[in-house]
Amino acid sequence: MTKLKTKNRFAVCIANDGCDDLKVWKLYRVLPDDKAAKEDFLCVVDESGEDYLYPEARFVVVNLDAKTAKKLLAAPAGA
Repeated sequence: MTKLKTKNRFAVCIANDGCDDLKVWKLYRVLPDDKAAKEDFLCVVDESGEDYLYPEARFVVVNLDAKTAKKLLAAPAGA
């Protein structure tokens, strides 16, 4: 995994493997977690609104400019 030096990361789910708390092709916020990253996991805020660790292979991290990330973070939950 290429570490991004930003606290506002996002990733698209590409495989949910039957997990109801993830929707394929949806964009999710990724929280920094160096320990999880060393084990190839991402800390993702999922459909429950809580953050959980998921295998990194289920996602593609996307690079967003700061303005776009700010707008996404300001959007109401579930929007």
